[in-house]
Amino acid sequence: MTDRPPVRVAVIGQGFMGKAHSLGWLRAARLERTRLQPVLSVLCGRDQAALRRNGALYGYARTSSDWGAVVDADDVDLVDICTPGSSHAEIALAALAAGKHVLCEKPLANTLGEAEQLARAAAEARDRGAFTMVGFNYRRVPAVAALRELVASGRLGALRHVRGMYLQDWLVDPAFPLTWRLDAAQAGSGALGDLGAHVIDLVRHLSGQEIIEVVASLETFVKQRPVLSSGGGLLAQPGRTGTRAVTVDDACVALARLAGGALVTIEATRMAPGRKNALCIELNGALSSARFELERLNELHVYDPSGTAGGFTTRLVTGTDDPYVAQWWPPGHILGWEHTFVHQFQDFLEAVAEGRQPQPSFADGLATQSVLHAISVSAATHAWVEVPTGPGSGPA
Repeated sequence: MTDRPPVRVAVIGQGFMGKAHSLGWLRAARLERTRLQPVLSVLCGRDQAALRRNGALYGYARTSSDWGAVVDADDVDLVDICTPGSSHAEIALAALAAGKHVLCEKPLANTLGEAEQLARAAAEARDRGAFTMVGFNYRRVPAVAALRELVASGRLGALRHVRGMYLQDWLVDPAFPLTWRLDAAQAGSGALGDLGAHVIDLVRHLSGQEIIEVVASLETFVKQRPVLSSGGGLLAQPGRTGTRAVTVDDACVALARLAGGALVTIEATRMAPGRKNALCIELNGALSSARFELERLNELHVYDPSGTAGGFTTRLVTGTDDPYVAQWWPPGHILGWEHTFVHQFQDFLEAVAEGRQPQPSFADGLATQSVLHAISVSAATHAWVEVPTGPGSGPA
């Protein structure tokens, strides 16, 4: 047993992200790194059979299919939103009005207007002691945290180029059925918001600068996809026809500029055969360069201009003196993708315990949403677009 004050958590959504968050909270509750004890209080979802199964599997005290009742409940202190983007604003605003802390998966909202509303509400809630965070979990990869320290130390020198890409291939097959992620009404955008948001956040986070202007192009390569029947079968099977328009982008490419003058390239696609989860970011400065690849997430590649080889060296970021690693295993033992959620929740709880704003904040979520918005406008107008600035935005 622990004598740490409890923080009772409600997770809204039980799909892919709901599973990742539930397991992350469960692990965070077993590691006494924070001064607050997370307690799995409520799991909320729509599929009753899955809800019963998952509630028991993850050890929630109870389950509910009514998110409105959950955010108002007395046994909830923190609301963790893992639903499609179309419901982020409604749930988050209700939770903040109820005085709860809120963690919201990225992107913060489906529209710039919703993100602005959420950033204002978060600022007001903070004054009342309720804190918010956006779920950009890749900030919590130890190698990414080490890379941020490297850039901040000035070792790379003044930044000249930042190139980021996030490549996946799960939509390459045109027979892959339509899901909510391919519906603009639910997802807001496609690869741009799903993957590009991570790239944009890492560009801001690692550089410490804002993206100020963009020119971009979006493309939907497969414009119609089979839809699922209520029974789970494909309507496009022989003898049964049915497709629906894909209303989001399959891929995005953008050229951008940082406030300090560096050039930025952003690429996001779910149509790159052989690329399963290939997030990569490289920074080139006046003195040196560094590169991170998610599929080699325990490594950081750094150019050492003083080295005799004259090339990149690989640093294994698994030592006890590296960010986040001390609580885990002996040096050299590999950490995984799931650990990023544990680190994220621990950082959130520690900030709440200290009464300071967790990072990334809803203001950071708004800043990323502003870039997403500018990219969408640029793709529609075929022109350079200045990134709108919102209240409280700035890299953190």
